[in-house]
Amino acid sequence: MRDCLAHGLMIGLLIFGLGAAKGPNNSEASSLPSSPVQKPEVRKQTTKNQPYQVGTASWYGEYFDGKPTASGEDYDMYDMTAAHPTLPLGSYVKVTNLHNGKAVVVKVNDRGPIVPGRIIDLSYGAARVLQFEHQGLQRVRLDLVKPKTQRQQMYETIAANYPVAELR
Repeated sequence: MRDCLAHGLMIGLLIFGLGAAKGPNNSEASSLPSSPVQKPEVRKQTTKNQPYQVGTASWYGEYFDGKPTASGEDYDMYDMTAAHPTLPLGSYVKVTNLHNGKAVVVKVNDRGPIVPGRIIDLSYGAARVLQFEHQGLQRVRLDLVKPKTQRQQMYETIAANYPVAELR
């Protein structure tokens, strides 16, 4: 009888021990990782592009219309062009008006501005697109633009040259 009692007690402890170490039920199983070693999540770090320059822009118009620029092109006050003191002639810059968020891509074809404290002189047409032709000066952000091909440059420039029919 003693052996029977010991045997029964042993079976009871075994069942009790297995019950305490039971596996997860269905709801617990879905939240557990599928493998013992969990891989860390890899995220791309998104950083804001640093502007090339931030500062005051001005514009020039009718007085210079038709006169040669530093690049040799005649100045057209309605073209999407600009004068910059150091950027290579022929390069493209995205100019963003920090007051209203409007932006335009211009081609650097002249040198300037000659007034200290200004970072870029825009054509009248570009100032109109940015909506600061009446103020004369505006705080802007400059971002360099690298066109992919010559054909794409020409297309973008022509498409942007006269964006509003009332410009002429």
